[in-house]
Amino acid sequence: MAGSSAPVHDPEIRMPKKGLFAKVRQAGAFLAIGGIAFVIDFLTYNGLVFWVTGHGPMFEHPIWAKIIAIVVATLFTYVGNRYWTFNDRHLPHKLSRYVIFVVVNGFAVLLQLAPLWVSRYVLGLHDPISDNISGTFIGQILATAFRYVAYDRWVFPHTPKPEAVDETPAARQREAAE
Repeated sequence: MAGSSAPVHDPEIRMPKKGLFAKVRQAGAFLAIGGIAFVIDFLTYNGLVFWVTGHGPMFEHPIWAKIIAIVVATLFTYVGNRYWTFNDRHLPHKLSRYVIFVVVNGFAVLLQLAPLWVSRYVLGLHDPISDNISGTFIGQILATAFRYVAYDRWVFPHTPKPEAVDETPAARQREAAE
């Protein structure tokens, strides 16, 4: 048949499926970890501020209650994201990596607290629905979007694995011949 319609396989033309699948898997894992962290945050905050009576032990201190809830959820997300979402990354154990994690999450905490602060102290809303919409939903969305980008770039970056050095006699002979 003239003009064969066989598919052209030019790797420079199309995005590799492996790369796209890896990003989709990574985003899915990040969202799954985030979903569990959301529940941890929600339950911790509501337990501290509203309890079952509507007036919990930290009702008068919602910002501090939210900070506690975020810290508890963030500890979970570090472990989950490090060992599941970004488990394909070679990450040497360095103190700087933990410092970067703390700085990134400090900024994310501010992003999450801002809507709650506006709701409570600017708009004067003090009910569970307002707190959860502002601090738990809107704040969490802002903080999660920021964390995904920041974790991928700075907290769990792609760093090449150190190549193993072949110290066998045959390797030394090859190296000497070159």
